[in-house]
Amino acid sequence: MAVSAATFAIDKPYDYLIPDEMIGKAVRGMRALVPFGRGNKKCVAVILSLANGSGYEKLKAIDTLLDDASVLDEENVKLALWMSDRFFCTVFDALRVMLPAGMWFKNGAQRLGDKTVGAAVLNQGVEETLEAAAGKRKSAPKQAAILELLAKAGAMSVKDICFYSGYSEAPVRALEKQGLLSIKQREVYRRPSVMPGPDVGEIVLNEEQSRVLEGILPLMKNGAPEAALLFGVTGSGKTLVYIKLIEEAISFGKTTIVLVPEISLTPQIVSVFTSYFGDRVAVLHSGLGLGERNDEWKRIRSGCVRVVIGTRSAVFAPLADIGLIIIDEEQEHTYKSDNSPRYHARDVAKYRVSRFGALLLLASATPSIESMFNAKAGKYKLFRIPHRYNEKALPPVIIADMKREIKSANAGSISSVLLYELKKNIDAGQQSILFLNRRGTHPLVTCGECGYTFKCRHCSVSMTFHSSNESLLCHYCGFTQKLPQDCPQCHGRLKFVGAGTQKVENELHELLPGVRIIRMDADTVGKVNAHAEMLSRFKDGKAQILLGTQMVTKGLDFENVTLVGVVSADMSLYMSDYRAHERTFSLITQVVGRSGRGEKPGRAVIQTFTPGHDVITLASKQDYDSFYNREIELREILGSPPIRDLMSIVITGADESNLQEACRKLRGLLDSYFRGDKGIGLLGPAPATVQKISGRYRYRLLVSCRNSRAVRDTIAHTLRGFCKDKASRGISVYADADVVD
Repeated sequence: MAVSAATFAIDKPYDYLIPDEMIGKAVRGMRALVPFGRGNKKCVAVILSLANGSGYEKLKAIDTLLDDASVLDEENVKLALWMSDRFFCTVFDALRVMLPAGMWFKNGAQRLGDKTVGAAVLNQGVEETLEAAAGKRKSAPKQAAILELLAKAGAMSVKDICFYSGYSEAPVRALEKQGLLSIKQREVYRRPSVMPGPDVGEIVLNEEQSRVLEGILPLMKNGAPEAALLFGVTGSGKTLVYIKLIEEAISFGKTTIVLVPEISLTPQIVSVFTSYFGDRVAVLHSGLGLGERNDEWKRIRSGCVRVVIGTRSAVFAPLADIGLIIIDEEQEHTYKSDNSPRYHARDVAKYRVSRFGALLLLASATPSIESMFNAKAGKYKLFRIPHRYNEKALPPVIIADMKREIKSANAGSISSVLLYELKKNIDAGQQSILFLNRRGTHPLVTCGECGYTFKCRHCSVSMTFHSSNESLLCHYCGFTQKLPQDCPQCHGRLKFVGAGTQKVENELHELLPGVRIIRMDADTVGKVNAHAEMLSRFKDGKAQILLGTQMVTKGLDFENVTLVGVVSADMSLYMSDYRAHERTFSLITQVVGRSGRGEKPGRAVIQTFTPGHDVITLASKQDYDSFYNREIELREILGSPPIRDLMSIVITGADESNLQEACRKLRGLLDSYFRGDKGIGLLGPAPATVQKISGRYRYRLLVSCRNSRAVRDTIAHTLRGFCKDKASRGISVYADADVVD
């Protein structure tokens, strides 16, 4: 059994005795409560296999079975074992992420209450029922009408019978007493609300799309695992190609998973796909209620779903006969999990297509450097759509030099250039999207006299001021405090530095009084379906400006949006991250591509303090090929991915001096294991970018290598030995096989 209480250091299959009363009921893939450890604390476990005997003489017994049937199949178990090796996680953690979150509540004993209704089922055939109805038309007309309704519709809920017939439950109960029908409890799936898009009829592809479709289809049909990269500019109609591919997959009995990087993108793409595939579409993402997510998972597992759309975790959807997995905007870092198991959806998708002999289609207007590198090396088949679907030109870009704005006495977040374009759009009755990848009002509050800054007491970061509640908030641990009137150190006057989405929203209201603005960031989309509601309001023209963080940069398609503004293009350019330039280029390119997607021409404004920077210049030209060539040269010099792989080992602890000693010891162990191997380089230990979070210090070791089974086994062996050492008490350590920053 895979046991939840087993840490990575002691993770292995554990043997348990099946009590006599559970023999025949306990099956592989079922969850159970078992005693574990010296205190025999009850914890959740998953049955991996059954055997007639064990190599251990004394076995603890299973306490309780949590399921009536298997919830995980053999394919899930094999995938979990692969993930355990690949991502330095326990087998239980890998299995846990495959099931809806609600199934793990209350120590796993939570069986989400299935919603059931009383359903009327006929006890005889249709002809006999119609004869019985004919005999009741005069004596019991209500009963006759209900029988005729059931003969046409089959089983129906009692509630629906009353609604469609206009009668009460009394005649239904009378028919039950007469034995003409039975009322049984029937499970009803709770479904997320979906607004189908307009019926656009049959899809007509242009020449470029048709060429791409003809090239991809043979890869999907040949029965062997394949991978392809679809590089299409923003607005090139990649979604139409997806739909055609899915139609083909369904036609020969295959299913499809479509992954999107943000919850905010799900409503739009679900609306489009539902228009074509109806109830055969299911949705999986963390924004659903627990009941909805549980029922969508069960509906998928039942076999009545052909297309699953969702964010990262939807890659585990329990579909059979997978023929196609699409990862839209494949370059996005949100496809990588930050918590155990630290998997990348792309890697799990590769495993699943290899098992089913299916096709993995990676798609983007700005492919990741790794994916393009693999395409150029021949590992992926490369397909391009270089022009927009409607033959419209990509929007021209206007560069606003913010240094000039300051010289002109404009110290605000909105340049005179962007303000002019916004006013022009408002006068024309057109809409605008503004992007700023920082929420809150001011990211830094400092004293103008002594230089004091407000830092989180638990984390080594400055706190962000939020004007909505006049408080300072740590965006890492959530600690809040009220902003004092003056400096707590010298009582000097406080100074507010920088701008977040709240500050920009306030500025816009002052500059453009009466203009309706929707702000879309982590502070405004906390409620269920908030993304969909905001986007629906914007689509219906109930706001003229959509201001938001990264969630507004991709996938959105609004015909009336003719202006896009990047408020601070430099924000991500100078981060201590080898992907900083790649992320900046992608963000700018993606958000610029939201403009002019309909019949009206669009344009974009990029505000920057470094207008001559290569990344800003190439992004404004939407010149991906030149950017790729520039970036791959830098990666070769630095030896960073995709030239070499990077793994990280993160060590955390509450006492920094003890932590530093533990880091030196761990580095020494790795040095001894890898000594003489010129293909492996060790960097660090060094403080992490954010050195302290929630009261724990963080240090990091980097391993530059080729990601192989031998290297992973060595790192795993080192970590297990380190954790079992009594000197390591109070120290936590974990490894990440795919560093993304």
